[in-house]
Amino acid sequence: MKNKKAFITGISGMVGSHLAEYLMKHTNFYIIGMIRPRSSLKNISSLTKNINENKRIQLVYADLKDSISIEKAIKETRPDYIFHLAAQSDPKTSFFTPLETTDVNIQGTIRLLEACKTHVPKSLIHVCSSSEVYGRVKKENLPINENCQFHPASPYAISKIGTDLVGRHFAEAYNMKIMTTRMFTHTGPRRSDFFAESSFAKQIAMIERKLIKPIIYHGNLNSLRTIADVRDAVRAYHLLLTKNPRKGESYNIGGTYTCKVGDILDYLITISKNINIKKKLDKNRLRPLDADLQIPDTTKFYNQTKWKPRYNFKQTMKDLLEYWRKEIKNNPNEHINR
Repeated sequence: MKNKKAFITGISGMVGSHLAEYLMKHTNFYIIGMIRPRSSLKNISSLTKNINENKRIQLVYADLKDSISIEKAIKETRPDYIFHLAAQSDPKTSFFTPLETTDVNIQGTIRLLEACKTHVPKSLIHVCSSSEVYGRVKKENLPINENCQFHPASPYAISKIGTDLVGRHFAEAYNMKIMTTRMFTHTGPRRSDFFAESSFAKQIAMIERKLIKPIIYHGNLNSLRTIADVRDAVRAYHLLLTKNPRKGESYNIGGTYTCKVGDILDYLITISKNINIKKKLDKNRLRPLDADLQIPDTTKFYNQTKWKPRYNFKQTMKDLLEYWRKEIKNNPNEHINR
């Protein structure tokens, strides 16, 4: 029997790389990873040998801002499953690049789904939205379910509302098998340092090696976040498309451990090799507006798939810190003065 093909946009990112590793280990899918020219391959270094030998995985070069390259990639590979993860994914950056953010996240999704509609209309498609679409949620609406009103707090969140609605539109208008996820905070090894908890871990790793002074710079420490592990997230994404998929549906996915951003920082300091670390507010790390109550109701997705997180908060944070320790040890010059 011929292997099913899984197409991953954003394979070189944190989530895409973990998803590729998960599918290689737990399925017999043939994986096609979409990557932009000149993108770093560091996150998929564990797959380099398989890629070079074309053993169940290959890379295709395309850009969400380029319709021709997207259509070519889909037409030539004709995947059975599509995991659309690529995005401009930093809310803070989006305040400075709103047009770029909407082009990549909204128009880019349209370009991809148009290509799928033309060449693989029966494929199963995961469109990755975000919990940021809910934005400024009132306390009486917690925990947040899928019917909660959208109240975006950044251009990124606005772009993800567009992504969300584009997915539903293509499902309803063209009878395509598209499912959308609104993933809450998910982190772990390879998390970009423009996210708070990863920035904390990176700074601690640099302090431990005496590359910077024992001061951690931070933004808003009072926002509530519900933490999930990226390795649980990718397992959820696989279940989304393989366990009774329902076209046009949207699902909240998230962890079970809720805390303030400041609590994350405090825990990372307690497991560091230097507990005499000071904290200092850096106003440049503050957003003009913040989505500060992120607590999900994941009942709908659990009823559909029986998915539950397996990694606990402490393990996720330990693995995140260990990732940065190795990264700073092996590549210190890449991170000094960044």
